[in-house]
Amino acid sequence: MSTYIHFTEEQKQRANEIDLVNFLEAHGEKLLKSGREKRLDSDRSITIRGNRWYDHSNGEGGLAIDFVQYFYQMSFPDAVTFLLGDGYGETYKRAEENKQEDKKPFALPNKNINMRRVFAYLIKKRHIDRDIISFFAKEKLIYESCELSKDKTREYHNAVFVGFDENKVPRHGHKQGLYSIGKPFKGNIDGSNPCYSFNYIGKSNRLYVFEAPIDMLSFITIYQKDWQSNSYISLCGLSEQAMLKMLEVNPHIDYVILCLDHDNAGIETSEKFYDILTYKKIGCGKLMPEYKDWNEDLKASLNLPAIPAEEHPHYPLRDKICLEIYNLISQLKEKDISLQELNKLFQKTKTSNMEQIVETLKQLSAFSLLLAEKEYKQLGSSQDIDLVKNRFYHGFKAYENRSRLNNRLDMIGQEILKISGSEGIISKDEKLNIAKAYEAIAQHSLKAIILIELQEQKQEQRQDQNQIKEMIM
Repeated sequence: MSTYIHFTEEQKQRANEIDLVNFLEAHGEKLLKSGREKRLDSDRSITIRGNRWYDHSNGEGGLAIDFVQYFYQMSFPDAVTFLLGDGYGETYKRAEENKQEDKKPFALPNKNINMRRVFAYLIKKRHIDRDIISFFAKEKLIYESCELSKDKTREYHNAVFVGFDENKVPRHGHKQGLYSIGKPFKGNIDGSNPCYSFNYIGKSNRLYVFEAPIDMLSFITIYQKDWQSNSYISLCGLSEQAMLKMLEVNPHIDYVILCLDHDNAGIETSEKFYDILTYKKIGCGKLMPEYKDWNEDLKASLNLPAIPAEEHPHYPLRDKICLEIYNLISQLKEKDISLQELNKLFQKTKTSNMEQIVETLKQLSAFSLLLAEKEYKQLGSSQDIDLVKNRFYHGFKAYENRSRLNNRLDMIGQEILKISGSEGIISKDEKLNIAKAYEAIAQHSLKAIILIELQEQKQEQRQDQNQIKEMIM
């Protein structure tokens, strides 16, 4: 799809050594401090350190070139050119050489003689109920630290949220800055075990899961009735490790309520956790805040300004594209469609014309859903086109749609090959697998269209930003 460009090994190495923090900030991305790493504000499942990145929700990572291909949906030549600049000069800062650092043993910071600042911050700034703070403080789950600066000339005070293991040994600590001037520090203490973050264990079978300690305390403040009977955990991030460990060591808990933030990262992580728990046969529900997070909901309940929720951009596109595919299905309903026609359609995706690819993928999706219905009918199943469409619509999950466009197209090709390889007399199970393969083609096609349309939206936003910069200059 893109023009071939030859890069020397030295040029590729230089591109891969670009400091991603410097690069992303230059392109208007907001980054949040997360321990020794930075986290993308627009996608908090992605962490950055130097020229390395990792997407915790999808298990992918790598160096700078991989990141630009992944995040901006660019080809390899375009990604290298984007990093080096059109003239292949040193456009962005290069990452410092990675130094081997000794892993520090976990140690909680020194305690202050009182908790005056913590109470003031949590009550006045965060509006947490005083009795709830007192309860967690008495349980030694929250305290105020007193830490010296490196030059030992100043004291720093943080709220520390402690995570204990099953033997009541502290294994995790999350610090939250208490200062109202500037953006307060927050992050996990070095050496913290991610399996044992801030939590409370009750006697009921219910576990409520949150991203941050403030969210957890805000939720309990809003829903105080009999709150101590339930269990709660703050992940202090977006990893499922603490949630799964809590289920492992507390067998009386068999139902999880996911209470993550109402933003892109929270929505995707909720989807992922729901699938993990369903696979493990653990009951699961979702409870999403009306505003961005539970502390914002708490503020809103007190008639204070609150940050609104962030809706995931994939879902309005899914709704629009599904309607267009359903219209195509209505037009094609009486047509006798074959695998050969499906394969011919797929060959049309091998073009650089994105508009043509999108229209082809819509047809490919409509054809595949109709062929899936045909297979179910031959099996004597009652699954008509409405049931197939319903599964297609609700089967879309944003957290699964992180592949590059070429990878998504390759997946479609693999499913077609799988069906083409089924010849001669086939069993009911094999026929069922063919129906599922057709459904998979439809789903991959939908995801590919969304990737293309999102990329077009990003390009339009970049053009608008460039125009604004030119006007200012």
